[in-house]
Amino acid sequence: MSTAAFSNHIPDLDLITSYAERQDTVFSRVSPWTKCGALVLVILLVVLSRNLAVILGLYCAVLALYWLAHLPLRRLFAWYALPLVFVISLVGIMAWSEPGMPLFTIPVPGFPLTLTDNGALLVCTLLLKALISITYSLFFLMTTRYQHLSGIISRIFPSPIDQIFLLAYRSLFLTLEMTGAMLKAVRSRGGGIVHSIRVQGRIFAGVFALVFIRSFDRAERVEKAMVARGYNGTYRLANPVPRPKIIEYCVLSVFALVVVASVWISKNTGWG
Repeated sequence: MSTAAFSNHIPDLDLITSYAERQDTVFSRVSPWTKCGALVLVILLVVLSRNLAVILGLYCAVLALYWLAHLPLRRLFAWYALPLVFVISLVGIMAWSEPGMPLFTIPVPGFPLTLTDNGALLVCTLLLKALISITYSLFFLMTTRYQHLSGIISRIFPSPIDQIFLLAYRSLFLTLEMTGAMLKAVRSRGGGIVHSIRVQGRIFAGVFALVFIRSFDRAERVEKAMVARGYNGTYRLANPVPRPKIIEYCVLSVFALVVVASVWISKNTGWG
């Protein structure tokens, strides 16, 4: 069952996998190593740059890539809800203590809250950084086949960490499937999340405990099925991961120069 069955704001792993396996665009034909290298450069630029103009430009570029890959924009904006709540709840408190030119003040007895231009800039910058990371990560996952993704993981991480990562990724599907099925059963009997928490909290806690117990049971059966089919602790790839082409190396090199230049300008000119 899709995760969209119980929330439109949680990334739908089934939908992500469907796009990754069935889509045939120019981005799905790009080498996974190229997209993985670009992901590393994007994260470096997001972490090291403090220039709001650079961050805003990078977000527009990443969002354009997502749109050009024919990926669902409406779903993406719905999935933004979780990072928005996380960043605002975390940084919203810090923003009131930033020095700078006051924008407005909330009169609180004994401790007035003042939002400055630097506080608003901090919120906007960190929010854009979170959206950039989410957007490009989804772009990478939705344009890369699972066998190629597992091949990259097996090359990057040593054994048995790579096997644990891959099996945990697949077990996550089982947990979400069981959660969706249990919530659907609750709704079909006239219940709901808010109503169940308020009125039947113990029963609802038991439902989620049962979900994890059954998920572990399903995961154990999957492991036994893999062993019966010859799994011996090593996940072997049937097809190699495509290597980057010359043009892809050039694009990565140019992007790396842009990252270095942006970080240097941000640190030596004091922008942002």
